[in-house]
Amino acid sequence: MREALSSERDGRSRLLESMDSVDAWRPGRGTAESATSDQTPTKDESDPASDTPPERSGTGFLLEAVTGSTVVLCLAASLLHVLLVFLHVAPPNAVSERYSSQINGWIYPLFEQSWRLFAPDPESVTRQISARTMHTSPDGTQQVSDWFDLTAVDESAVEHNFFPSHTTQNMLRRAWTSYLELHGSDDRSNSERALMVQKYLRNIAANRVAGHRGGTFEAIQLQVITRPIAAPGAASSTDGAVPEPPAETRYLPWWKTGPDEN
Repeated sequence: MREALSSERDGRSRLLESMDSVDAWRPGRGTAESATSDQTPTKDESDPASDTPPERSGTGFLLEAVTGSTVVLCLAASLLHVLLVFLHVAPPNAVSERYSSQINGWIYPLFEQSWRLFAPDPESVTRQISARTMHTSPDGTQQVSDWFDLTAVDESAVEHNFFPSHTTQNMLRRAWTSYLELHGSDDRSNSERALMVQKYLRNIAANRVAGHRGGTFEAIQLQVITRPIAAPGAASSTDGAVPEPPAETRYLPWWKTGPDEN
């Protein structure tokens, strides 16, 4: 009995071994194992190419170049501005005297420096600046407009305004005071800066007249009425009223306007 059972067990063992050997040589089993091994690759620690970052695209490289160039230009412009302002406010020296025309061309009129914040110079006169224009009709006749009060426009923009702009308060006034400092009674521009200030004043007047009145014109003229401000404690008349100081009226020459007159 025992011998029969033992022989049966030996037969089953040989059968299982023969089945395993047949499965080991099947093509499908080897392909599945190779596919599994291909799906889970191992990283080669010794390969330096595996640590190389991906290459940047052309658009990204161009964007970085443009950004870098813009930053460099902004820094250069800022340093140049600071240097020119320093040379302008510094005491006269060899560098500022040699490059005075370049320094003044950069500073005036937009970056003009003044110490009046620390030593104010109050106005002793009031000025009324008006403008009129001239237009040549197709038949050749010249038409001159009425006077347009530029100062009144600025005063109306400042009155009852808690936060008036710098433009309405100072642009026209500072343009006229700069013109007085650089021009004599003959209104001749004897320097490049004087010519620039003359054009600056003319453009301000032309733009404001065109903005409020419209129309076309080829020339513009300014009229400036200067009235001194009476000093405190001035002598009054018998009725108690302070006499008004005499006014001075000045007419500037006709200035051409248009795209060719910058």
